[in-house]
Amino acid sequence: MSGSIGISIYPDDARDATSLLKNADIAMYRSKEQGKNTYQFFSSEATAATFEHLMLETSLRRALERSEFVLHFQPIVDLASGRRTGMEALIRWQHPELGMVSPAKFIPLAEETGLIVPIGQWVLEHACRQTKALQEQGFPDLHVSVNLSPRQFHQRDLALSIAQTLTRVGLRPGCLELEVTEGSVMDNADSSIRTLHELKSMGVRLSIDDFGTGYSSLSYLRRFPINSLKVDQSFVRDITSDPEDGAIASAVIALGHSLRLTIVAEGVETQEQLEFLRERECHMVQGYLFARPMPANLLSAALREQYTPSNDPTATLRRRA
Repeated sequence: MSGSIGISIYPDDARDATSLLKNADIAMYRSKEQGKNTYQFFSSEATAATFEHLMLETSLRRALERSEFVLHFQPIVDLASGRRTGMEALIRWQHPELGMVSPAKFIPLAEETGLIVPIGQWVLEHACRQTKALQEQGFPDLHVSVNLSPRQFHQRDLALSIAQTLTRVGLRPGCLELEVTEGSVMDNADSSIRTLHELKSMGVRLSIDDFGTGYSSLSYLRRFPINSLKVDQSFVRDITSDPEDGAIASAVIALGHSLRLTIVAEGVETQEQLEFLRERECHMVQGYLFARPMPANLLSAALREQYTPSNDPTATLRRRA
């Protein structure tokens, strides 16, 4: 067990017990934000940020019941065919007062409070339902990628919960890909391997997300029953200008080839990045060069859209194929 401690001092921070305790509580939340298992003194400068944190937490607890979450989807392009064969489900929070709240703000908060578990289940359910609906509209082989948070991944009944969701929705297991981070699977790696095998035995596809940013042991990586690796967009961003990022991306792609895994590159925004990845035989890509994340009502048209040689970044590759 660890502790997060907040400290307020009489008389500088307050002159009565109630205010001292309130300020110590604010400092305690600051301690949690700093990574927990530490202490923070109260400071008036940090009060505004802490109150925002508390307000967001209160709003987040009500967001599900008020139907404030929405899913956006970003198509994934198969470079060999140039077709959009999959999509990644991305959650958005439409706050009634703050507008669209960045996932970078509320996902860590949801993880900290444990709300990520019901939120994650909501994402899984709605992503599977949307995929099933699109399959019935003429995309029978479409698959969807859903991110699992560390808390979700380490639930004891994870496999059962996912199996029940797939049965309830009527989606084939092979049309669902679960993305987990390196940190999630390396935290108690032996237990993670058992969980991954349970999921794989169901027919669900598995992917290591943001590969290269964590601390995977290659000896463990060989034991993970995964289908694909995702090259983190932080490496893709500068692959044509930063030799080190280019080398890392090339190494990840080569590693994936040697392990017979599918390689997906995130954050592809320029033709130069695409050419770099194509030359190294990256299998799939996603990013603004192809499509931004979009709400469900725009998905069908986006999936049906066909590129022409004048605007299709993969036309050269298709002609060669």
